[in-house]
Amino acid sequence: MTISSNPTAPLVVVVGSTGKQGGSVIQALAESDKEYRIRGLTRDVSKPQAQRIATQGVEMMNVNLTADNADAARAAFKGANIAFIVTNFWEHLDKAREVAEGKMLVATAKAADVELLVWSGLESAAEVSQGKYGHVDHFDSKAEITTYARKSGVQLLIVQAGAYASNHLHSPQKEADGTYTLGLPVGPNTILPIIDAVHDYGLFVREGIECPKFGAGTEVLASAEDISVAEMLVQLSMITGKKVVYKRISDEEFMAATRAPHHVALELLEMWKYFEEFGYFGDKDTSSSRQHLNRTPHTWADFVREADWSSILV
Repeated sequence: MTISSNPTAPLVVVVGSTGKQGGSVIQALAESDKEYRIRGLTRDVSKPQAQRIATQGVEMMNVNLTADNADAARAAFKGANIAFIVTNFWEHLDKAREVAEGKMLVATAKAADVELLVWSGLESAAEVSQGKYGHVDHFDSKAEITTYARKSGVQLLIVQAGAYASNHLHSPQKEADGTYTLGLPVGPNTILPIIDAVHDYGLFVREGIECPKFGAGTEVLASAEDISVAEMLVQLSMITGKKVVYKRISDEEFMAATRAPHHVALELLEMWKYFEEFGYFGDKDTSSSRQHLNRTPHTWADFVREADWSSILV
């Protein structure tokens, strides 16, 4: 079904409409048999991606959703029945900024009296690990926003995104003998809840909105499958015909390989350690979040088959 212009259809405001998650939400709602009006928020409506989305019938609005721009945010959320919000830590690497922007979005949605606020949250690695891993800022910041949202009294649905399949496109390193290695500071049996975010994240948001089992006060864990790093490489090798093997490296080697500032490298190191010891979603079971989807999400193997590896596994 196409996106509706019917004034009686619920209005869904989508933050980050040209990004992976926001764009996926729009596409999933456009595929629904229910009517939705959609307002996509972006910082530049002239971008080709924004213009393409507009051709689908989405009302595109130019707005910069920084913490000090609440007035513009209020105008953007005006009349919304449902709002989807997401923050982007990796754009600025600033935990305090992410928290401030997330809280502003929550407060704006509450002030707009939305019937349902859909938030792309994550677990607190610090809390789940009881303080052992206290530097995973991009998890902890989202958890802080979640706490704020719950206390605000807004009608909240949390849709946590699993590990992006696309994050592993540039990981393997070519060795002198022609094989490829993936070096990480954890064991090969570390489990990841993989999701093809562009193709499938919105599918889980749609489930959360439309399925009576979910809605306000619930949580959806967006993961197509839970798979070990070792099995990911087995499937990658079989599908591409390239030999890709796992190599456990030291913490120091991993941090150096990130080529990132120390605090960012430390965050990534602790993230992987947290995944191995406590799990991406803590001890939460992902299977129930896949039971009411409108189609089957991409597995890791599906992603590998469709991705372009030509410049990676040369």
